Amino acid sequence: MNAAADAEFNILLATDSYKVTHYKQYPPNTSKVYSYFECREKKTENSKIKKVKYEETVFYGLQYILNKYLKGKVVTKEKIQEAKEVYREHFQDDVFNEKGWNYILETILVQSWYPITVATNSREQKKILAKYLLETSGNLDGLEYKLHDFGYRGVSSQETAGIGASAHLVNFKGTDTVAGIAFVKKYYGTKDPVPGYSVPAAEHSTITAWGKDREKDAFEHIVTQFSSVPVSVVSDSYDIYNACEKIWGEDLRHLILSRSTEAPLIIRPDSGNPLDTVLKVLDILGKKFPITENSKGYKLLPPYLRIIQGDGVDINTLQEIVEGMKQKKWSIENIAFGSGGALLQKLTRDLLNCSFKCSYVVTNGLGINVFKDPVADPNKRSKKGRLSLHRTPAGNFVTLEEGKGDLEEYGQDLLHTVFKNGKVTKSYSFDEIRKNAELNIELEVAPH
Repeated sequence: MNAAADAEFNILLATDSYKVTHYKQYPPNTSKVYSYFECREKKTENSKIKKVKYEETVFYGLQYILNKYLKGKVVTKEKIQEAKEVYREHFQDDVFNEKGWNYILETILVQSWYPITVATNSREQKKILAKYLLETSGNLDGLEYKLHDFGYRGVSSQETAGIGASAHLVNFKGTDTVAGIAFVKKYYGTKDPVPGYSVPAAEHSTITAWGKDREKDAFEHIVTQFSSVPVSVVSDSYDIYNACEKIWGEDLRHLILSRSTEAPLIIRPDSGNPLDTVLKVLDILGKKFPITENSKGYKLLPPYLRIIQGDGVDINTLQEIVEGMKQKKWSIENIAFGSGGALLQKLTRDLLNCSFKCSYVVTNGLGINVFKDPVADPNKRSKKGRLSLHRTPAGNFVTLEEGKGDLEEYGQDLLHTVFKNGKVTKSYSFDEIRKNAELNIELEVAPH
């Protein structure tokens, strides 16, 4: 159901307050305001561990906003009346413009910053994983399952869960945030039955419910319940190292040895320093189970045994862990990661500097190129005039300003009309979006 059929949602109230007054501030007889949205600079994330540069941006989420909030008859006489009354009380003045309310578009469209930022941050982590997986194994097998979404419980709302989880699924196929699956199917569609997958997994309560003295029984019960599919077991409710060495490595070793490549046991540490814990767990398991050396000379656990690190994982600790594993000659094939708050919640619009700016107006029938250029911050200089998007001979995107894209020498404008007069005019499937977001390294190593 989109907003046109939603009696409760009033799009005239979905705006920053000050925008309601802007129609009185433009030059008299302004008939057109042309604006653009962009992530305006390559942002460096400050961190004591590493500085991450987002060299590319994944544009995702606009189609959802158009279909949910803008398609169809979203403005009615009743909603106009409601807006008049709310703004009269809110401003203590009659400032609402009944005849012109396009100002609502900016605020709601800028909210695409969230899926864009989640997808971009997720893809940047995919780059890291792809690099180290290729270096330590010689292939990219299983890359799309290397970063699992653990973020459902940490987001601010049900809607955030659906949007954020779907944005992560642009790059990966592992998720525990079920809301993202329904979101993709409803607003984008995919050739697959579902866009994301998961495996049975234990949480601390399913271990501690057995009592501290029966941790082995808890482990045995869980792996027996799920003997023919992958199963993840959190193993640090008490002592992760004892669990790996004594319980998994000795008491239940026979059960692990009997598992197949398609149904591995996945041991999950959940506390301590992420890098130190991962390396120590690998070291213990490497002594308890038969390891091999792959074609690149890196150590590999048997195929029926893997680990997943889901505590304290963000783009910086991820880099630290895979680099540490490489230095200790462990293949990235051995591990997957889970990320929660850092994947879906600890993000702001400022990370990629997403902004919506006016660049062209028509006043008294005359088109004027407009821009801002703050003396205190050159990075905030906005683009000027009508814009167009083109491909360079090297395959990169370039934006042309001041209507220069009208000239044939620059080639086709890649900007498409996707929404006009209440109708969505162009849609993309989730499969198309995933294809567009593929890494260059994926394309290079893909079978031809």
